[in-house]
Amino acid sequence: MLHKIKLTLMACAVAAALPLQLQAQKAASKTKLVEKVAKKGNELVIPFQKYMLPNGLTVVVHEDHSDPMVHVDMTYHVGSAREEIGKSGFAHFFEHMMFEGSTNVPEGAIDKIIVGAGGTVPNGSTNRDRTNYYETVPSNMLETALWVEADRMGFLLDAVTQKKFEIQRETVKNERGQSYDNRPYGLASEKIAEALYPYGHPYSWTTIGYIEDLNRGNVEDLKKFFLRWYGPNNATLTVGGDIKPQEVVKLAEKYFGTIPRVPGVEKMELPAIVLPNDRYISYEDNIRLPMLQMVYPSVPAYHPDEVALDCLSEILGGGKNAILYQNLVKTQKANTARASNYSAELAGQFAVTVLTFPDQTLADMEKQVRESFAEFEKNGVTDDALARFKSSYEANLINRLSSVAGKTSQLAAHQTFTGEPNQLPKELKAIQALTKADVMRVYNQYIKGKHAVILSVVPKGQPDAVAKADNFKIDKSGYQAPEDQYARLTYVKAKDNFDRSKQPPLGPNPVVTVPPFWTDKLHNGIKVIGTKNSEVPTVTLLFSIRRGHKLEAKDPSKAGIASLTAEMLNEASENYTSEEISNQLEKLGSSISFDSDEDEMTVSVQSLVKNLNATLELLEERMLHPRFAQEDFDRLKKQRLEAIANQSTQPTVIANNVYNKLLYGEGNIMAVPEVGTTASVSHITLDDVKKFYAANFSPSVTSLVVVGDTEQSEILPKLSFLDKWSQKPVEIPANTTFATIDKTKIYLVDKENAAQTEIRIGYMALPYDVTGNYYKAGLMNFILGGDFSSRINQNLREGKGYTYGARSGFSGSETVGPFTAAAGVRANASDSSVVEFMKEIKLMKEKGISDEELAYLKTAIGQSYARKYETSFQKASFLNNLLRYNLDKDYLKKQNEILQHITKEELNAIAKKYLPTDKMNIVLVGDKATIKPGLEKLGYDLVELDAEGNMLVTSAESNASQVKEPAKAVKK
Repeated sequence: MLHKIKLTLMACAVAAALPLQLQAQKAASKTKLVEKVAKKGNELVIPFQKYMLPNGLTVVVHEDHSDPMVHVDMTYHVGSAREEIGKSGFAHFFEHMMFEGSTNVPEGAIDKIIVGAGGTVPNGSTNRDRTNYYETVPSNMLETALWVEADRMGFLLDAVTQKKFEIQRETVKNERGQSYDNRPYGLASEKIAEALYPYGHPYSWTTIGYIEDLNRGNVEDLKKFFLRWYGPNNATLTVGGDIKPQEVVKLAEKYFGTIPRVPGVEKMELPAIVLPNDRYISYEDNIRLPMLQMVYPSVPAYHPDEVALDCLSEILGGGKNAILYQNLVKTQKANTARASNYSAELAGQFAVTVLTFPDQTLADMEKQVRESFAEFEKNGVTDDALARFKSSYEANLINRLSSVAGKTSQLAAHQTFTGEPNQLPKELKAIQALTKADVMRVYNQYIKGKHAVILSVVPKGQPDAVAKADNFKIDKSGYQAPEDQYARLTYVKAKDNFDRSKQPPLGPNPVVTVPPFWTDKLHNGIKVIGTKNSEVPTVTLLFSIRRGHKLEAKDPSKAGIASLTAEMLNEASENYTSEEISNQLEKLGSSISFDSDEDEMTVSVQSLVKNLNATLELLEERMLHPRFAQEDFDRLKKQRLEAIANQSTQPTVIANNVYNKLLYGEGNIMAVPEVGTTASVSHITLDDVKKFYAANFSPSVTSLVVVGDTEQSEILPKLSFLDKWSQKPVEIPANTTFATIDKTKIYLVDKENAAQTEIRIGYMALPYDVTGNYYKAGLMNFILGGDFSSRINQNLREGKGYTYGARSGFSGSETVGPFTAAAGVRANASDSSVVEFMKEIKLMKEKGISDEELAYLKTAIGQSYARKYETSFQKASFLNNLLRYNLDKDYLKKQNEILQHITKEELNAIAKKYLPTDKMNIVLVGDKATIKPGLEKLGYDLVELDAEGNMLVTSAESNASQVKEPAKAVKK
């Protein structure tokens, strides 16, 4: 039986006897400074000041002048846990409605106001327990951001319309389709929630809600939800960045101070979940790799046992030294095996998740997971395991402080759920105090001999592949509905002594400076560029080795070898096993990872300054002395082949692969997926990997970026080990051919019963440059499809409700790159979506942009520089581009000059030249039975392809022989 929430409606009216000005002064005088925390020495703490307004609004302010930006977070203590049976998804649905305009901020204006002044796209998120709204803006936008947030809190309902309601309902349903129904394993969390918690428990449904509930709701339900939960006393306003606390408080009093209270959020105390038996559940999905998930009830967030359970999850399934990895992945019985502990406000879940290979049974996986538990119980917690967890946890705490957004969001969450923003010292203390006995105790208390929900997700048509037959059905008996929380609610508007309809003026533009940097060159030719960043005691290294996937043009029959080589470099070295390296890295709180994409192989290193020397010793091992062990290769190759086979179940991957094959054509390595094909990867041997490494891993094609709390004179001697890396010439193949497009056609790939259709539209466009036509085309596309407020997204998402998001963009490299418009749309709107995409592209080509759009473009991009170089990785990316493209160090200044002086006529000419609507490929991956009839009416030739991009059927032409093969390659 559920705990009943008893509600007491609180007075909402503001005394009318006093003049408004006197009211405001009186309210301001009653604002209280609740707490002030400053940093002392090197302690791990986020300095802040906490205030309480008379109407209950909590204001937390973090002052940080390191960058000219401000992050604003408005968190409401309401998520899906405060919903009712039959009305699931309303908290998240309401999040969407908060972006649809309010009394003084018109529909569509929020994004244009914030982004138009250089801020991030205003965004929001909803989970079980809270909903937050946030944006990062240049520091001169602080007042405007608070004006927007206050207007949403106090003046939303007059702007809510049936049309907006219906459009956002469709958008939410599209989000469910994209993130749950059309995603492999997407329904697992919903099935677990239904089985783990009693019917009616606040966590017994997911945040997205059920389609039938979304269809059932109406505008009045939504308004009541707002009146019940959205008020100052249920909210925390957290502001961090280049501000003064008193300035924030003064503005909060002005814009929020007169907004009346709502009924408070009462604390829910629910009994711990205890399962009487193992609950077996299952469902069939469009997947290749079966999944087993075992979920045990654990503890709520901030519970004393939470940290010990986190540690237990790492020991069982958190890395290469974890028991599940060793027993299942290392032995090639499973593709992945991991454990996690997730704690929310009211309850927690400890989960073990295993993706098996098709030749393994889920029943056997369950047996081996239980045997792994027994092994852990026998061996206990080692000193190394405890040390690894503590060091990694501490490093993660520090890395969370690298951005003002990260610090602000932490303060907001801690205040919302504990009433005390200063939780970092407590977290660190809990970690330092953790013992091996604590970990064993929580294992015995929550896992050993306890019952779990055991979910089997099996491929369609294989119902007998489950771990055990289902034995659980939802039991609705005993459920008692809570008291009506939405009765007698009234909408009371704030009364002010100023005009809220006037948008606040911007303050002076912040001074934006590119981080100063130094350059050098190592003895073996590696170009080095670096900058000091003392905000957190860490160092980031980023190596870039040209050319990645494009190197495979020398032997396309071995496509996928670049990424497979990168994976092998993440394994053992000549002197240490992979587990030994991982053990040391985790104890240092460091990371070293190798990766590969189409243009480069990368080596990313993250380390605390105090542990840099030891981290670099491990880097030398992996970079210069890889073991290339046969057992590692066999395991990774098997995983790769299964991953490629699994792509046939994923419409998004199919769409990308087929689209690239049509664009680049036969003979261009870019027509082949970076991971390779079943045929190409099958042909790769361990000797091939060794030869690829020997031929292409060279200082002659390598650059290095250094960002962190270190000087040039300190870091370069530490990198002397790289001088042992001998230089050799590397042949860089040219990719100068791609397929021609004689006219725009539709290419259809059937994905039977797909809930959504993936659309890709585009052609081969421009090479990358920073001051030429590529840069200018990017400016034009910002209006077309490069921004949330762009024409394409506003049309397909906000105007029509066809999609969760639609976009377009130019993606150039040193040679050439495509223009692509893309979206995942609901199946029954596939043909209409194509029409709207092409309409917007043609309109931009023929009519160009408006004066208003030009002004918006200039301020949006010009002022966004304030937030481009904040974190270590942002700085590293900027510096890496300087070396990769041999850019002038003042190229940003030149870009800004172009931006400020570019005319509408110039951008319109770019649109005419680089939006050839008569020569584009239109690719759709979806349910043919549903979408083909509508597509045939659009007037384009329609060609049917299989999932590999091979031609099947063509329509609108007399026979297939008249259709030119899309793979024909020509010289650019």
